[in-house]
Amino acid sequence: MNFYQPQLTYIPSTITNRAVMVYLLALVGCNLLFISHPLDITWWVFGIVEVLTFFILSNTLTKKWSYIRRGDKWFAKSVFWTAFTLRLAYVLVTYWFYMVQCGDAWGYENGDPTFYDDAARIGAQWLIDGKWNLMEMLRQNYNLGGVGRGLQFSDTGFPIYLSLIYFLVGNDPVFSILLMRLFNCILGAWTVVLMYRLSQRHFGESTARIVAILCVLMPNLIYYCGTGLKEVLMVFLTVLFIERADNLMRRGKFMLLPTLGLVLIAFYMFMMRTVLAATLLLAFMTALVLSSQRVVKSGKRILLIGISLCFLVVMVLQNTSIMGDVQSLIEERGSGQKANMEWRSQRENGNQFAKYAGAAVFAPMIFTIPFPTMVETPGQEHLKMIHGGDFCKNIMSFFTIFALVLLLKNRQWKRHVLPLAIMCGYLVVLVFSKFAQSERFHQPIICFELMFAALAISRFKEKKKYNTYYVLWLGVMFIAAIAWNWFKLKGRGMI
Repeated sequence: MNFYQPQLTYIPSTITNRAVMVYLLALVGCNLLFISHPLDITWWVFGIVEVLTFFILSNTLTKKWSYIRRGDKWFAKSVFWTAFTLRLAYVLVTYWFYMVQCGDAWGYENGDPTFYDDAARIGAQWLIDGKWNLMEMLRQNYNLGGVGRGLQFSDTGFPIYLSLIYFLVGNDPVFSILLMRLFNCILGAWTVVLMYRLSQRHFGESTARIVAILCVLMPNLIYYCGTGLKEVLMVFLTVLFIERADNLMRRGKFMLLPTLGLVLIAFYMFMMRTVLAATLLLAFMTALVLSSQRVVKSGKRILLIGISLCFLVVMVLQNTSIMGDVQSLIEERGSGQKANMEWRSQRENGNQFAKYAGAAVFAPMIFTIPFPTMVETPGQEHLKMIHGGDFCKNIMSFFTIFALVLLLKNRQWKRHVLPLAIMCGYLVVLVFSKFAQSERFHQPIICFELMFAALAISRFKEKKKYNTYYVLWLGVMFIAAIAWNWFKLKGRGMI
């Protein structure tokens, strides 16, 4: 049987309905078992809408669009506007919700967003005054909150991006925020199309459509469109880099302009998050080394590796903050990660069990975590608001892991080294960092996890033993949800 001939062209209801049922059982179970700390009804609504939208619509839309035989251009346009409309509706609803609940547009996580907003407003005013050298001014003259220094190179990317958006509306305090979130919707929808194109080259049309629909509906990808955080732009640039790099590798001959475009994307990624940018470059070089001859020819392979190494050396030599960021990650791998977990266990509203967490704990669960917060815990409104999306990720991780097994078993992994390298490489980095359990730091590779999950679903045989494994996984996720919420309450001395 041809490995690339899908068994399914849609997500069956047996997968989605069971997932919804387990979610509802876990939600009710947590609130009955820990009845002294019931989840606020607001977060029930958010979670139920997230889970129902993702699972029910993924079944409906994949089935509907699998039967439509119109071309890929039609599907790309359809999926773009569907993603954009869904994200825009969410942005408008949450803007109103944050204004009512919090009194401002930033919501419950307003530390980084207000920092970026302050920097961007100063940057936009410089642009209005005709001062266009934003990077140098942010690095040398910007002094937020009396820190006494400018921004580091890896912190300048998002403020520059926001400064340009705010400049478009004259730095207006309301329209600038709305315009920024409108751009989030556009970038989020464009990310879906890029994932569709990437998946089309790797796994064919029907599987690519499943990937696109999963990315359209994934609550964690939608959530950040309604915030002032840089995750939407960072996810877009990550997917854009991998999609363009994959395209470049598969072209018949070396082309200068696409290569320069890839270099520019990588450069801007270093202005967003150093470790992620370095992981992207290393994933690209890994793919060049390990990919089969069908993917990239030897001559172009050597040339692109040389260009990548030269670019990486130039970035390191020209910017000392890159080495500092990498050094910090290496330190976190040992004592740094331990110290951070100690701090989390001792801070106000901290969890006393956090000090026992580390790479040995995170590694076996890294494809699946974080688990959903389904009880009332102080100061964690963001986690409660997105708990339905976390549950969706928990369930889909089964199919991601299943796809890796299929690729290894069928010896097909060499044809997909690039997406595999960024997904697995970034997860390895997370395991040894202090952000392994942070939902926000899993954002850059969620699209690739969904890509491989869609591959597994399209090869899923309902009557085979794989179906039994899925049912067992649902049981494990139910127990994990209960255990995680007990852990959160017990660690804080609330039960």
